Amino acid sequence: MKEAIMIYLLIGTYSPEDKAGIFVYDLNTETGNTEFVSSTPGLANPSYLAISSDEKFVYAVSESGETSSAAAFEFNKEKGELTKINKQQTQSPGPCYILTDTERNFAMTANYTGGSVSVFPIDNDGSLKPVSQLLNFFPESHLHMAITSPDKRYIFATDLGKDRIYKFDVMADPSGKVLTKGEPEFFAVPKGAGPRHMVFHPNGKFFYCINELDGTVSGFVYTAGQLTNFQHIASDTVEHEGTKGSADIHITPDGKFLYASNRLKNDGLAIFKINEQTGELSSVGYQQTGIHPRSFIITPNGKFLLVANQQSNLIQVFHIDSNTGLLTDTKQDITTIEKPVCLKFITSK
Repeated sequence: MKEAIMIYLLIGTYSPEDKAGIFVYDLNTETGNTEFVSSTPGLANPSYLAISSDEKFVYAVSESGETSSAAAFEFNKEKGELTKINKQQTQSPGPCYILTDTERNFAMTANYTGGSVSVFPIDNDGSLKPVSQLLNFFPESHLHMAITSPDKRYIFATDLGKDRIYKFDVMADPSGKVLTKGEPEFFAVPKGAGPRHMVFHPNGKFFYCINELDGTVSGFVYTAGQLTNFQHIASDTVEHEGTKGSADIHITPDGKFLYASNRLKNDGLAIFKINEQTGELSSVGYQQTGIHPRSFIITPNGKFLLVANQQSNLIQVFHIDSNTGLLTDTKQDITTIEKPVCLKFITSK
């Protein structure tokens, strides 16, 4: 099936409830050009978004202290517009990530401040039901992300506070009790690393985690639910007073290059070449960006990388050299959105 040239770009932000918080743009994946389509108010700080597998629904966290919630939206592909369905409280503060499993009908938030994960059953109309599972890992825990394994049998979740990557077995359960602790319950990263975001290689054999606090990337071999570490490599190589600020991590669709964003002082993207046999990373370059590149995304055809720079209110569009992995700023910036922090695609129109 031929990849679509025109796709939707969805942008999550930090914004008050009475202002637009989620934005929709058209994106031309051949030219990198973007054009505003719509915006959606009515949700405070929709800082992370997830798209259902059929692309009919969008789910968002709402970071709002003790009243933090997750919200469901219906997406109209013809108009490129979101309509809010409902929201449910996470029962734990600080949700910073949301994952959806629309085959087994649940959503899951990673709650940074609460040190927990919340599970919500999804109804047939796409709406979220109240929390059916709340798994706490306090004290000292800061859950930051959750990702489904390529075989869909497990979910892994990072705990930045305890330097752990938790493993959960996943099963379909009408009651919504879909997660059980795995064996082992967690995999450790070096003390003080601060695991944040994760990505699986397209071949399903390798797994990478960017560590926020020490500015490294950890590489693992993935085999039947097990993670075997083979590398820790620096992503942020500039000296900092205190901790570093590494943030996001993604791989090109062809599996050749990995990118990792760094904030606080050395704002930019570390660029790595991936050894396709061993999974090992080797540094091939560094691309400076706007201020505080919290999130970025790569187009399905691998031609462009878009970066959301939270503190400079700027989304940049970079062209990817398919041979070297190096980036070129196309100067096709989106400059009209305040505090952009999440980028997602809806790929069919």
